[in-house]
Amino acid sequence: MLIKKAIILAAGFGKRLLPLTKVQPKPLLEIGGKKLIEHSIHLLRKNNITDIIVNSHYLHEKISEFITKKYSSISISYEKNILDTGGGILNVIDFFDQENFFVLNSDTVWNEAYSNDLNQLKEIFKNSNNKAALLLADKKNSFDKKLSGDFGLDQNNLLNKDNDDYIYTGCQLLNPSIFNLKKKGDIFSMNEIWNDLIEQKSLNGVISQCPFLHATDLEIYNQLNNLKTIDW
Repeated sequence: MLIKKAIILAAGFGKRLLPLTKVQPKPLLEIGGKKLIEHSIHLLRKNNITDIIVNSHYLHEKISEFITKKYSSISISYEKNILDTGGGILNVIDFFDQENFFVLNSDTVWNEAYSNDLNQLKEIFKNSNNKAALLLADKKNSFDKKLSGDFGLDQNNLLNKDNDDYIYTGCQLLNPSIFNLKKKGDIFSMNEIWNDLIEQKSLNGVISQCPFLHATDLEIYNQLNNLKTIDW
């Protein structure tokens, strides 16, 4: 399955990383010698996903300046009013031209090892009749042990709310049709879409084999910067 489009979500306020985010948006903070958003960009490009858009809101001028100077082929969507995760994606839905697309959060520390997970997401997406699939991490593989889980997963690779054994990593593969009942400009979380899909038994999940490194807060961010295992 060929996927060539993606959005990187970079509009949030990053409040849990204050005071660092008072003057620098979270996606531009560095871990392992690269800015967080660069880890996202490099993973996508490593997998031949070249049509990329970044949404922005908080300190958007800094994100725009960085992307424009270093990654001029990447598009930027500025949200005057922050639209939350679902609204931010729907706001740029025309960019995907009715094609399936990846979504990456910019506060997970992605690396090349996730390429296998992206391929697994594409495979399960291709073999099911569903329109959305999420990449999950087993809680035992999370660097931040304080993170609570989000979903359970059954033997048919369908997400449920029966338990919280798995954490959403910040990577999903979507078909634009899942937004058909929403309107541009709506402010809503992707959780609304996911919950509806779970009720319909139509949300797939894949468990990542990678250690899950997430810049949750200032304490975890500082610890991640001391790791020696983040590389490309």
